Amino acid sequence: MTRRPWWKEGLALLICIIHVLPFYILLTTSFKAADDFSSKWVAPGYLYLDNFINAWREAHLYRAISNNVIVTVSAGVLLVVIGSIASYPLARVRTRLNKAVYGIFVSAMIVPPLTILVPLYRFMVDIGGMNRLWGIILLHVTFALPMTIFLYTGFIRSIPYELEEAALIDGAGRFKLFYRILMPLLKPITATVVIVTCVNIWNDYQFSVFFLQRSEVHTITIALSGFFSQYNNYIGWVAAGSLLGAIPITLVYLVLQRYFIQGLASGAVKG
Repeated sequence: MTRRPWWKEGLALLICIIHVLPFYILLTTSFKAADDFSSKWVAPGYLYLDNFINAWREAHLYRAISNNVIVTVSAGVLLVVIGSIASYPLARVRTRLNKAVYGIFVSAMIVPPLTILVPLYRFMVDIGGMNRLWGIILLHVTFALPMTIFLYTGFIRSIPYELEEAALIDGAGRFKLFYRILMPLLKPITATVVIVTCVNIWNDYQFSVFFLQRSEVHTITIALSGFFSQYNNYIGWVAAGSLLGAIPITLVYLVLQRYFIQGLASGAVKG
């Protein structure tokens, strides 16, 4: 059995440490009292939970998290439904029109959203989407759809067409074929789409800061941004609030991560 060079294992360990250190500092800071001026590298010998209580109340995280859940879940469901349905004919029907449409979707992935901020802002005002959760959901779905279609199309192309032919011979229609045969096979890429898109939506700042200006519709990133500027002397509160905001999407990733690499590799490479 060939053993990998020691420097590769050392490099992997170093990369892991670099990624873990910020979370370690966040944890130690979250559980320290305001009058604890010990080094950030030293873990406290106690658990000071008042930071979490104060952050929850003062930053109104209960409202921000509920807004985040509504936006992320709604946009995620729409992306899975619309993306999978739109990708099926693009993957199976190889016409010039479908190739052109697919090329347009792929090309749209390289367009930075902020480059069209001015007309986008005007459009949101015209349709009444300012300070509305449905407005920000619409924006997230629009800008995440190209990546979703790209991943779904590549994955569907990797599925043998013989499965669909057998179902059609047995009398299944296209609708039944898609939801009874293909959808169960799309679990890995669906998990990948949920992780890739929903993490970005959950952590979004660029759209939320412009289109959700009223406090009652603030998401976590906006609430924490204002909280940090207001309570920058209470770093424990800010750290606790950041930790609370990261927990929900981290749990989603831990549940779906076993499908992530499989779906990403199949969707992006085999297409």
